[in-house]
Amino acid sequence: MADGLPMSLSPAARPKLWRLARIGFDRVRQRPVLLYPEGAMFINDTGKAILELCDGTHTVAEISAQLSTRYAADVTTDVTEYLTTMFDRDLVQVADH
Repeated sequence: MADGLPMSLSPAARPKLWRLARIGFDRVRQRPVLLYPEGAMFINDTGKAILELCDGTHTVAEISAQLSTRYAADVTTDVTEYLTTMFDRDLVQVADH
């Protein structure tokens, strides 16, 4: 482990959403949701922003930097913790680059 992250989620890793998962919107609850074959998970707007950048082209460091700029705060820890949780649940993978 480096920087508290699994080795595969280093700041240089390029996370991507699992190919069978997609971001949707629950009209009843008026919130974003992550849909996948085994179920669904409600996510907040920040989680949605993180996952939208998980396309296999942005590094963890780039995602953190972009969202830190958007929210005018250092969100690096939040981004890495969120991605680690999603990685542990197999909802985010590391792109082969």
